[in-house]
Amino acid sequence: MSREVCVHTWPCSYYLELDKRWVPGKLSLTSCSLKFAGDEAQETLVSFPLSGITAIKKEASHFVFSSITVLEKDNRKHWFSSLQPSRNAAFSVIEHFWRELLLSQPEAPLPATKGKELTGLMACSQKRLEDTARVLHHQGEQLDSITRGLDKMESDLDVADRLLTELESPSWWPFSSKLWKMPSETKLKGDASTASPKALGKEGVVVRIPAVVSQRTASHVKPGSLTVLVSGLEIHDSSSALMHRFEREDVDDIKVHTPYEISIRQRFIGKPDIAYHLISARMPEAIPVLEVQFSKKMEVLGDALTPSSTKTSSPAEKGCSMWHTASGLMDRAVHHEPCPGSQDGQPLQLQTTQPFISEGDAQELRQ
Repeated sequence: MSREVCVHTWPCSYYLELDKRWVPGKLSLTSCSLKFAGDEAQETLVSFPLSGITAIKKEASHFVFSSITVLEKDNRKHWFSSLQPSRNAAFSVIEHFWRELLLSQPEAPLPATKGKELTGLMACSQKRLEDTARVLHHQGEQLDSITRGLDKMESDLDVADRLLTELESPSWWPFSSKLWKMPSETKLKGDASTASPKALGKEGVVVRIPAVVSQRTASHVKPGSLTVLVSGLEIHDSSSALMHRFEREDVDDIKVHTPYEISIRQRFIGKPDIAYHLISARMPEAIPVLEVQFSKKMEVLGDALTPSSTKTSSPAEKGCSMWHTASGLMDRAVHHEPCPGSQDGQPLQLQTTQPFISEGDAQELRQ
C-alpha cells in the first residue's frame, strides 16, 4: 500500500510548548508512527516514528488531568490529555505497537568473540532440538490417530462377522456363538469414547500472537493474546489465563476492520452475544489463517477489503433464506402439498387423513 494504514484514532488535546496552550484534535496511530492533527486547521501539528520513542508513560498534568507523555530520543516530550474513550485504552494500544516494533527490529551487529559464537551455536542447537521434538510429537499424534482408526476398523469387522454368521445360521437355530461378543465390543467402544477427549486435548497451535483485548466497551481493554487452533480460537490475558474459547463451529462471524483490528462474535438466542475486539501489530500474520479456517464467516470492512470478501453472503441473507424455506415446509405440511421428491403428487410416507400440523400451531411456529 502506498500509504500507512491507520490503526486507531482517539479524540484528545495536545499541549503546544510555544503557545503554552492545549489544542483539541485527534491522535492517530499507524503501524510505524504517531500523529496529531488539530481540529481547527486540520493539519498535522506533530508526527514522529514509533522507533524514535524512548518512553511512554501515564502522567497527570497539573496533578489533576490524566495524560499520556511520549519521550523521543532527543529528549523532546509530548503531552496528550483528555483521551476518549479512556486514557488506559489509548495507552495499552500505543504501548503494544511500540513494543512489538522494538522487538521486531534487528539488533546492531557486535564484534563476535569465541564465547559468543559458542553461545550462538548452543542457541541454534537448542532451537533445532525444540523443532525436532515438536515434529516427533506431531508424528506421535498421527500414530495415535492411526491406531484408533485401526481399532475402529477391527470393531466394524467383528460386527460384520457377527451379522454374517447370523445370516448363515439355520432359521430354526436360536443361538449363535458370535452373539456373546457384545460385552467386549461395548467395552471397546467405551475405551474409544474415553480416549477421544484426551486426543482432542493434543491439538496443535497454528499461530499465537499478542493482542490488546476488549470485550464489551472500548474503554476497558487489557493486554493478552490470540491463539488460533485447529479446532477453534482461544483468548488469553497477560498472565496466560484463558478468558474464552471459541469452538470452530461456535464462531458466527469475524469482522476485519483493519489489517490490525478484528472482532469475533458468537450469537445466542435469549441472552447476550459473546463478542471480543482485538488489536494487534502482528494481526496480518493471523488473518490469512483465519481466512482459511473461517472463509464463509469472514467479513472484511473498510481498508482491509479483499476480493475474497465479496464472494461471501451476509449472515442476514442466509437467515432470511432459512426462514423462507422453513415457512414453505410448514405450509406444505398444513395444506397437504407435495414435497420435492414425491411421486404422483402424493406426500412421502404420509398416509393419514388428519392434518400433520394444525393452523394454530403453524401460526405459533411462524411467530
